[in-house]
Amino acid sequence: MKIGIVGLGLMGGSLGIALKEKFPDYHLIGLDHNKEHCRQALSLNLVDKIVTSLEDIKLCDVIVLSIPVDGIISVLQELTDVPTECTIIDLGSTKAKIINAIPTSICQNFVAAHPMTGTEKFGPEAAIEGLYQGKVTVLCDFEESGGRQREVTHKLFDTIGMKLVYMNAKEHDRHAAFISHMPHALSFAIANAVMRQEDPKSIIALAGGGFRDMSRIAKSSPTMWEDIFRQNKTNLITALEHFNEELQKCQKMVENEEWNSLNQWMSDANRLHDIL
Repeated sequence: MKIGIVGLGLMGGSLGIALKEKFPDYHLIGLDHNKEHCRQALSLNLVDKIVTSLEDIKLCDVIVLSIPVDGIISVLQELTDVPTECTIIDLGSTKAKIINAIPTSICQNFVAAHPMTGTEKFGPEAAIEGLYQGKVTVLCDFEESGGRQREVTHKLFDTIGMKLVYMNAKEHDRHAAFISHMPHALSFAIANAVMRQEDPKSIIALAGGGFRDMSRIAKSSPTMWEDIFRQNKTNLITALEHFNEELQKCQKMVENEEWNSLNQWMSDANRLHDIL
């Protein structure tokens, strides 16, 4: 089987590692607009071959789109002539707008997937073994995909060790806004707030594990997250509004020295990790 991976960064590169381990007979073909990424992907053995055109990718049995969400929508418009048997899987972090943009001629070919995994690093050198192992991938509107495409997708994700969850695209985007997208916005905000008030020496001297944990994902790709925020704008705004309500509660309790209420508020938050 030939698998084409469009986008050879953290997600695409790590997928290449996983597929090579579990499916050593498969032939992996990579495409990336960044020539240095192509060179790195080959040298790191993330793929077997690099091509320079989508026309070559169209010859693959499976096409995986691991690029920013706006790029996914753009590339889908160029894949309208793939064979009926071809499976196209996107790994984007938002789903509704991508699904709404699928050309009619390839609706059966397409599978909308969101692997709930990643790190703050990006590029082929960020690719790691085991990124997908034991993690959840959300398959959206899966019943709309063709039977062969559902079978191929299930086999690929199941074999590399992922747990499969099914939901509709709108439901996914709302949940993702609260659980993934909002935390990234907050991490960027924390990083900017601290840098604009503290000098680098103080940050280095005083930054402990808590600050490092909360600011870590502020190292994520701005280009990728700009696309995600744009695609999921409405849900993200809703999530940020709810966060601001909680932050204002905290500020008022501190200002009014309502320490018992503050303690209860923090105790309520502790319960999150009873779930996790």
